[in-house]
Amino acid sequence: MPFEATITSIQRMTPRVKQFVVEAEETFDFDPGQHTTVRFERDETDDEDEQVVRPYTATNTPGNDRITLAIKRYDDGTASVYMHEREVGDTITLGELGGNLTLRDTDRDVVFVSTGTGITPMMAMLKQYLEVGTGEVHFFYGEKNQENIMYRETLDQLAAEHDELSVIYSLSDEEWAGPTGHVQNHLDDRLDGLDRDFYVCGVPGMVVDTKDELAELDVDDDRVFTEGWEDGEVED
Repeated sequence: MPFEATITSIQRMTPRVKQFVVEAEETFDFDPGQHTTVRFERDETDDEDEQVVRPYTATNTPGNDRITLAIKRYDDGTASVYMHEREVGDTITLGELGGNLTLRDTDRDVVFVSTGTGITPMMAMLKQYLEVGTGEVHFFYGEKNQENIMYRETLDQLAAEHDELSVIYSLSDEEWAGPTGHVQNHLDDRLDGLDRDFYVCGVPGMVVDTKDELAELDVDDDRVFTEGWEDGEVED
């Protein structure tokens, strides 16, 4: 059932992304990687109201009365514009948390692959894995340029604190000292062995390309986890 929550903090992360801390009266109970929905009524020109429902993933782990949502503003995006116009103290309506992209086995080595705001479920699952996981973890993140890298400070700090964590950034529109091009193209040359679980999130084309890349590398499909709807969004 939808419920009310209050925005208690807003932080600008990149030129187009804000992080919202949202608090509710009850403890948030979910699996890291799952998403909620932001819901609001939009006034249409024909005087009929239309409910807008958009999914956003919590980047924190559960167990308290708050979640964090990192939301990128798109000029033609109804929900993202709505959220970027909110202020601290505003009340918003959220839906129950759910979704398929959650950790399956914390005793296996894992690889997280994401681009853009697809990083949000990965941050929650990474935190969970570093708390309870027993293997090696590689975190691949692709962006256009350094200015738009989300959670860079957090990831760099986690990598410094955990020897089992390696973080690899790849930029598609900027020359720099690190990897460039599509992030999924660096999986084979950055991993010592592919007997791992792979978690993938980003725009549908990137997710499908990554699944195809892993299939060519003979990674079992049962070891690749996504939200599951991306294939239908990409035309052959």
